[in-house]
Amino acid sequence: MSRKDWTAPAPLEIERPRLPWWVMLPGKALLVFAPLILAYLLVRLVDFLARRIYRYPVVLLGTLALVWLGLDTSWWWVLLAAAVLAGLGGVWRWRWPDTFDRVARRQLASEWRRAWVYGRVWRRTMRFSNLVRRAGRSCYYPRVRRVRADGWRDRVSVWLLHGQDPDEFRARADALAHSFGAVSCRVRQDKPRRLWLDLIHADPLRAPVAPPALAELAEIVDLRKVAVGITETGRRWLLRLVGNHVLVVGSTGAGKSSVMWSLLWHLAPAVAAGHVQVFGIDPKGGMELGRAPSLFRRLVFDNGADAVELLEDLAALMRSRAEEFRRAGSAAWTPTSGAPFVVLVVDELADVVAYQTDRALKARATNALQVITSQGRAPGVCVIGQVQDPRKAVIEFRHLFPTKVALRLDEPDQVDLALGDGARERGAAAHEISEDTPGVAWTVVDGRRAVERARAFHVTDAHLAELNAYLTSGRPTPLPLPPAPVSAPAPVLGEAA
Repeated sequence: MSRKDWTAPAPLEIERPRLPWWVMLPGKALLVFAPLILAYLLVRLVDFLARRIYRYPVVLLGTLALVWLGLDTSWWWVLLAAAVLAGLGGVWRWRWPDTFDRVARRQLASEWRRAWVYGRVWRRTMRFSNLVRRAGRSCYYPRVRRVRADGWRDRVSVWLLHGQDPDEFRARADALAHSFGAVSCRVRQDKPRRLWLDLIHADPLRAPVAPPALAELAEIVDLRKVAVGITETGRRWLLRLVGNHVLVVGSTGAGKSSVMWSLLWHLAPAVAAGHVQVFGIDPKGGMELGRAPSLFRRLVFDNGADAVELLEDLAALMRSRAEEFRRAGSAAWTPTSGAPFVVLVVDELADVVAYQTDRALKARATNALQVITSQGRAPGVCVIGQVQDPRKAVIEFRHLFPTKVALRLDEPDQVDLALGDGARERGAAAHEISEDTPGVAWTVVDGRRAVERARAFHVTDAHLAELNAYLTSGRPTPLPLPPAPVSAPAPVLGEAA
């Protein structure tokens, strides 16, 4: 064997260094263009410094101020200033923790995480995740615009490259979460060529939240913003009832009753004043709604003839209201219309319209509910339906519910069935909700792409007993209902069962 085969050098596997184009200019041309080149380099330097100060204002400006103080006076003054700042920060955190968290801690955490968690490995992660673009020997990376650390999550704003779309990041969301040490990653589109990566580190909704005291609730309830719980960002979870219907979907034990009772809890002052009337159907024999019967104007404990009669009475009431509003020249129900707002709660909607064995009763119930959900929003009638199975074969008219709430579901495919097409791609992971957090849900409102994660208030049996006592003692006479038209049977609206 020849020694040449042993000593043949391997090819050099490095890239040729790339120099600026103006370095290759002749000497005289370089001398002529020197002022322009210096101006260009100065602009690049100013841009570099401005970007760094914009990304890390507290760290850079604070460090520069301390260095200037040390050079101008003495380094002992630097230590004294640092100690004073630390003491003021401790007092600030002790006396005003909310403002300290919002102004100081989040800013410092954002700068630290941008530099240490994302800046060090961003390009490597983009390269390994196949989120880069190559043109010849040039490699282009998606650029980080901003990082905001909220404690339980990091929000990373990203500039997309030309030719990229958010679906590329959604397909690699799990890989990005593992790369940056997060539990999960959600991708939200912000603007054209801009998206947010929500990298989740902890669950802020792990602990149950008690509802506010009834004495703290206002008698005049804003039916456009009824509190149900809190969102994962710490804001109140609000649901609209005026001009709306709400469909609550969730498997057994997911906490559907938490959403329903939280709504009714906040409606209690308006119910007591007669501004809101609540009707209920509980096919489980009253095991759910029967725990607070004083809340309901009329309550049915089965899915048979009585339930169908209630639905048809409400449909007739809705028609009579629509006729009265039309004659008065009003387009929709308002708090000043003189008629109470009507809320219909159906605990197990499928038992009424899908699992009913009597075909005649099933057809009548389905027809009445479709009439109410399709025409009841303007006359001031809202339906709150709860169901376990979101398939269209079970609830044919689920599209008539503008607001959909999905608690824990059993299968990933059920997310889009419950919340609409594309909800799971936009981050709604109802199938991943833990069994230890009942009441946690994802919400979608028609006309909005954003999905919201929240947790309903934890209403216990003690709360329901308090609610019964509150509505039983000194409850005023409800406002009268408008009469039904002559062509329709008059609704029979008795007291709570």
